[in-house]
Amino acid sequence: MKKLFTALFFAILFTTHSNAQVDKIDPPFWWTNMPVEELQIQLYGDDLGLYRATVDYPGIKITSQYAVDSPNYLFLYIEISEEAKPGEFEVTLTHHNKTKSFNYELKERDPQEGRNMGFDSSDLIYLMMPDRFANGNPDNDSIEGMLESADRSDPERRQGGDLAGVSKHLDYIQDLGMTAIWFTPTFENDMTIDYGGYHGYAATDLYKVDRRFGTNEEYKALVDKVHSMDMKVIMDMIHNHIGDQHWWMKDLPTTDWVHDWNKYGQTNYRGPVSSDPYASDYDTNKLLNGWFVKEMPDLNQKNKLLADYLIQNTIWWIEYSGIDGIRMDTYVFPDKPYMARWAKEVLEAYPNFNIVGEAWLNFPGPESFWQYDPEGIDDGYNSHLPSVTDFPLAQAVDRALNEGFGWDNGLARIWNILSNDFLYTDPMKNVIFLDNHDMDRIYERVRKDEDHFKMAYTFLLTTRGIPQVYYGTELMMEHEFRGGDDEYRRPNMPGGWEGDERSVFTREGRTDKENEVYDFVSHLGKWRQTSDAVKYGRLLHFVPQDGVYIYFRIHENQTVMVVMNQNEESKMIPRNVLSEILDQFETGINIFNNSSIDLSKDFEVDGKSAWVWELE
Repeated sequence: MKKLFTALFFAILFTTHSNAQVDKIDPPFWWTNMPVEELQIQLYGDDLGLYRATVDYPGIKITSQYAVDSPNYLFLYIEISEEAKPGEFEVTLTHHNKTKSFNYELKERDPQEGRNMGFDSSDLIYLMMPDRFANGNPDNDSIEGMLESADRSDPERRQGGDLAGVSKHLDYIQDLGMTAIWFTPTFENDMTIDYGGYHGYAATDLYKVDRRFGTNEEYKALVDKVHSMDMKVIMDMIHNHIGDQHWWMKDLPTTDWVHDWNKYGQTNYRGPVSSDPYASDYDTNKLLNGWFVKEMPDLNQKNKLLADYLIQNTIWWIEYSGIDGIRMDTYVFPDKPYMARWAKEVLEAYPNFNIVGEAWLNFPGPESFWQYDPEGIDDGYNSHLPSVTDFPLAQAVDRALNEGFGWDNGLARIWNILSNDFLYTDPMKNVIFLDNHDMDRIYERVRKDEDHFKMAYTFLLTTRGIPQVYYGTELMMEHEFRGGDDEYRRPNMPGGWEGDERSVFTREGRTDKENEVYDFVSHLGKWRQTSDAVKYGRLLHFVPQDGVYIYFRIHENQTVMVVMNQNEESKMIPRNVLSEILDQFETGINIFNNSSIDLSKDFEVDGKSAWVWELE
C-alpha cells in the first residue's frame, strides 16, 4: 500500500488534569485497512508543542513529530500497519514531569461496493448551490454563535437552503435524467455578515459541514440516499484558499502557512501564466501567491505540513462519505507540483475515483495543459488530473448562436474549438457546460431566444465530454435582478421554502412554458442514458456550411446524427456530403418526435433547430 503523509487532529480525552488542553481535533477518527498507511496528526492547544507523544498499540507506530513556529501545535506522523485492529488506542503526551493521555478511535471501513465510483462521459451532472435550492429544515437557518443568519430579504445573505432540502427533491433531479449531483462546497463558512459565505468557498473548518446546511452525518446519509437511487455525488473542494475567519488565522502554525498579503496582494487572475513558457517571476508569483480576494487568505502548499494536511482532509472525506468525485476549485491558482501530487495520491488510493479541476481558461491550449499528460509533452509537467472544465467550449456556444454565420463565426466557432481536441490527452473526460454559478445563465446569454436555448442544450447532451447542467436551466431560468454581481445568477428555486407562492418541483406549480422546457430537458436527459453512441462514441463532424453544423456520434452498437441549423428558414441537407456515414444506413428516427427520414436522398431540417436522429 502507498504511504501518505497527511494531516489529522485527535479527539482528546485526558486522563489527568493539566493546564495544557487540546482545543481542536481533525478528523474525529480514522479507519483500519486504509489504502494509505501513514498519517499526519495535528494537535492544537496551549503549549502542546512542548509535549512529545508515545503510543503502545499493535500496528501503530509514531515515526516522527514536529513542533512549529506557534507553540500551540504538535504534528505527529503515525504509521498504521495492516495488523492494527479497530478500536481505541491510547496516546501518551509528556513534557518534563507532566504526563497525560487520550484515546483515539480506529473504525472498521464501510463496505466499498457502490462507493467512490467516479464519473465519466456516461453521466449527466446537476450542479446546485444548496443554500439556493431548497430549505428542508428551517430550524438550522440560524445557529446561535455563528456570525451570519438567514435573511431571504437580502439575496447577498444566506437564504436557508440545506441538505434536507436537497434530499427532499432528489426525485425531481432524477426525473431530469441526471445521474450525478455536484454541490458547491458544504464546508463550514462561518464568515461575517459583511462578506457572507453561503456559496461555501471561504471555508472556516475543512472537517465540518456548515451547521446551517446540516451535519457531517446528514451529508453522509444524503450521499447514501443518492447512491440508493443509482446516482452519484461530486464534492466541491478548495485548496487554494480559506476564509479569513478560519480558526488557523487566529494562530497560524507557521509563518509561511499562508502567503503574505502585504507582499503579494490580490492575484492577477491570469490563469495562462501557469503554462506560459515566457512568464516572468513577477506574474507567476502574483498569480500563485496573491489572494483571491481580501477575505480569502491564500494557502502556501509548498509548506509540507500544510500539503499533508490538505491531502489527508481529501482522503478523509472520500472514505467517510463515499463520494464519487471531486471538483477542485481554482485549480490553476495553487502550487503546481502540489496539485499534481494531490491528484496522483488521491487516485492511487481510490483508482475508480474521478477529479475535475476548475481551470477557467479561454483557449484550448492553456486549458489542455492541466489535463493529465503521462509523457510530459508540454513542459515535463504531468498534472495527473483526469478532467478539466471546458470553458473554451462553453464560451463558444452562446457566441455561435448570437451572431451571423461566416468562415469563423456562428456555428463555426464550435467546430473551431472542437478541432483543437488534439491538444487534450482525452477530451471525452472534459466536463462540458453552458453555464454555472459564476456565469450568466445560458438563457440570458442567448438573449432569451427559446430556439437557441434548445439548440444549445441539445448540443451539450450530444457532443463529446461529461455534460453538467446548472440548477434552474431545466426551467429556462432567468436572472433575478437584485443583489450583488453573483447573486442575480443564483436565485432561489420557487417552492423550495415554506410559504412560497408556487413550487417548480411540481407540474402544477410550473407555468406552461416551464413544463414545456422541463419536458424537453427531461426527455433528452433520459434518452441520453440509453444512447451508447452519445455516452461513449467517437465524434465525427463536418465543417459548418451556410449556418448548418452536422456531426455524428459513432459507437459499435449505435450511430447518432445531429444537425444544427442556425438559419431562420429550413435548409435542405445534401445527402452526398454525408455519404461516408449515411451509405451504411437507410433511415433516421428523430428522438424527439419519432418521425423518420429517408437517408437515401436529401432531407430538410427546420430553421433554428437542433435535431437528433438514431440511424438504422
